[in-house]
Amino acid sequence: MVLAGPGSGKTSVIVERTAYMIREGRIPASSILVVTFSRAAAREMKERYLKFTGEERSQVTFGTFHGVFYGILKNAYGFTAANILSEEEKFDILKEMTLRYGGELAEEGDFPEEVAREISVVKCGRIPLEHYYSACCPDEVFREIYTGYRDTLKSRRKLDFDDMLLYCYELFVQRKDILAAWQQKFRYILVDEFQDISRLQYEIVRLLAQPENNLFIVGDDDQSIYHFRGARPEIMLNFTRDYPGSETVLLDVNYRCSGNILHTAMKVIDCNRKRFQKKLHTPNEAGNPVTVQEYANPREEYLDIVRKLKSRLDRGENLEDTALLLRTNQEGEGLVGALMEYQVPFTMKEQLPNLFRHWICRNIRAYLHMAAGDRSRKTFLEVMNRPNRYLSREALTDTEISFDRLREFYRDKDWMCDRLTTLETHLRILKTLPPYAAMNFIRKGMKYEEYLQEYAVYRRMKPEELLEVFDRIQESAAGMKTLEEWERYIEDYSQKLQDQAKKQEHVREGVTVSTLHASKGLEYDKVWILNVNEGNIPYKKAVLEDSIEEERRLFYVGMTRAKKELSLCYVKRQYEREKDPSRFLEETGL
Repeated sequence: MVLAGPGSGKTSVIVERTAYMIREGRIPASSILVVTFSRAAAREMKERYLKFTGEERSQVTFGTFHGVFYGILKNAYGFTAANILSEEEKFDILKEMTLRYGGELAEEGDFPEEVAREISVVKCGRIPLEHYYSACCPDEVFREIYTGYRDTLKSRRKLDFDDMLLYCYELFVQRKDILAAWQQKFRYILVDEFQDISRLQYEIVRLLAQPENNLFIVGDDDQSIYHFRGARPEIMLNFTRDYPGSETVLLDVNYRCSGNILHTAMKVIDCNRKRFQKKLHTPNEAGNPVTVQEYANPREEYLDIVRKLKSRLDRGENLEDTALLLRTNQEGEGLVGALMEYQVPFTMKEQLPNLFRHWICRNIRAYLHMAAGDRSRKTFLEVMNRPNRYLSREALTDTEISFDRLREFYRDKDWMCDRLTTLETHLRILKTLPPYAAMNFIRKGMKYEEYLQEYAVYRRMKPEELLEVFDRIQESAAGMKTLEEWERYIEDYSQKLQDQAKKQEHVREGVTVSTLHASKGLEYDKVWILNVNEGNIPYKKAVLEDSIEEERRLFYVGMTRAKKELSLCYVKRQYEREKDPSRFLEETGL
């Protein structure tokens, strides 16, 4: 086991060890398997190996877990590319199942992704369905979606990514002859980024490595940040228990970070209890001190950083060496808006979700359009029971809605007629208010916030998550006088976002905007980590000690992306509420 701290050259270790095994150890190249997690990492490993050895091609197998296991299944079952489920097809099936079993959940753009993640956890953890409790919807709904999805895949003879692992494991357990043949083929196994391994991947690797156990693993338990994908740091922490005769080597020299950056990052990660204790050092000079900056609110924070980038740009400097890191993708709108406003070129590591496509925004706009006179059935359906007014679709007989006709439909139920009159009165009030104030009235006066809180309970979310989406939408309308002005802003922002996504397909330029998760494995001269506040870093969902430790690892990963300069920023207020600086800032000792 090689414990490789950030910037310690672990790829070089794997590349040069592989070359040494062949050249000095006279091991046949065809019996070596080098496995990692992403196609990009496997490709880079292979390219670096060929460059190092000066060869044009090699019989060493460089691949991802999924790629290698798919090759094994292909050999056993004759699967072809046609049997692999595309991401598009996967989400089409999940949307169909959500519509069938999940009712309102189908209107949520991100629900299929959440349920897909949970399906993956069940499969990779080989958890019996009846023992799994969903975090994103009622258990019964999850089980129906899961079963429907699984049966659809079977009937279409399709495999998703997790099936490649599951079927491979089952094949090895049931067919000892096939397992023996692959054990004979891959007698030496090197695993990169071992801290990201899931239980199922580990079980397969263990089977494959028997009986000789020529297993060489490289990773850093301090950089295990993919718990939501099934990665378990304790697998690495228990490796020496599983293999009592194994040797542990520490790569303790960080060639990336300046002395000050490394020293500050180590102070933070040393606060984690479940880890291999290690001291890292660097041959680099101490460099600039790590800075902590306080801002009144996120808008002030984003504008200050963007102005600094703009003046660097005006001086003819290149911004490719700089990254702005955020805990979640959703925080990106304000930052991206400021970058677009000041025409500072940037590249998004992940696609930014458009806040204004969120179903809460659709609801708000529906209310405001109705206040402005829109009486279409489509708009009315969007909000008629948000909050629940117990209105029935049968009452909507025409494409245009008339409150008089609705009252006629409910003439025997005075309480329903009262509700309709109240709704009509509320719409009249909304018509007189600018967007920001109108949203306040929808939220409190029309009890939409209560509806969001009830819905969050149904979805097993923290109500703050939905309320924060509302906050962000409301903030975007601050200072705007009319609905038309806000809608023009939405269209303009959405168009710019689309243009940015198109541009990025052809050219990646300027400063990098990324989540902490997506920054792993990368490095920049200058890094800003934004919104280092409680509830954000560590994230509000992290309550248990294990989750806080993972959040600390995530922060450590972000800090160690910086080579020369690191700025940690926090805000005092957001959405009219006080915010506390993160406990991790205190741990830096700055």
